[in-house]
Amino acid sequence: MKEQMKNVDVMINNENSMFEEAKDEVLQNDDGLNKVIGVGERSWDGKKFVKYIIGSFGIAWVLQVIASMMSWKGNQIAFTMILVVCMYAPFAGTLIAGIPLRGMGWKPRFKGNIKNILLAWFVPVIFTALGAVLYFVIFPNRLDFTGEYLRAAGGEAVMEQLAAAGITPKMYLLIGLIQCLTYAPLMNMFAALGEEVGWRGAMQPMLNDRFGKRVGRIIGGVIWGAWHWPVMTLAGYEYGLNYWGYPILGMVTFCLFTIAAGTLEDSLYEKSKSIWIPSLMHGSINAIATVPMMVGGSAYMDQMILGPVPMGLISGIPLAIIAIVVLAKEK
Repeated sequence: MKEQMKNVDVMINNENSMFEEAKDEVLQNDDGLNKVIGVGERSWDGKKFVKYIIGSFGIAWVLQVIASMMSWKGNQIAFTMILVVCMYAPFAGTLIAGIPLRGMGWKPRFKGNIKNILLAWFVPVIFTALGAVLYFVIFPNRLDFTGEYLRAAGGEAVMEQLAAAGITPKMYLLIGLIQCLTYAPLMNMFAALGEEVGWRGAMQPMLNDRFGKRVGRIIGGVIWGAWHWPVMTLAGYEYGLNYWGYPILGMVTFCLFTIAAGTLEDSLYEKSKSIWIPSLMHGSINAIATVPMMVGGSAYMDQMILGPVPMGLISGIPLAIIAIVVLAKEK
């Protein structure tokens, strides 16, 4: 009888042990539920991908045409505001396609992510500065600190306002740099989030799953770049309307930029597991990108396809090198 009771106790203990193991497994799965669901739902799905492209491009291209019309009328405030709204078209496309937002890393993660945050914040400043230096080494006569670009872009009224406030062109440049190094990337991050939910959170995982990271990031970069084509063609966004090879060269050049930038952003997203990190890098890029134009000279505004902005053919070389190194490390 004692032996039988002992056997029963052993069976109960074994069952309890099995239950605990099963409980641990369930808890582990539940703890990783967001990741499991996120990866599963964002694996390659052709129908969802097509819906996402149609939704994000359809909304964005309509808005870009409207923004371009505002630009033709000289209403730059409306032009800028519409483009800010346009940045949420990929977010809308994600919802239209039925791609879940869960699992994209919405909870800010500071622990273990300080390095990624710093990289997202300051790497754009580094490759933009290196690109500008390279451009002005090749074209030293184009470097201008007299504020000619500000005068050409904003008119004499802008220069008079700065002078009345006691701000010289060099001081204005310094202020811009300080903003880019401090709060501007953080402020821009919230607008950039609208794009990054679509590009990094929804689209890129599908492409990586279907084509692998190297090819997937190249395709994703081309898609991201093509998304900007209407406003580039109609309103001269990024390069103007009078450069050699318009508009095809600008379309191709900008896609090279988005491939490189998208590679860095996707790499940081993968490491950080937080959608806020690529959004921060995107915000930093948007903040710093226009600063080199302040010293580019007004006589060469129709040649920005070359530089000094980070999406130029020459000034974009440092970014391209960094992206190539990142891609080369992928299996």
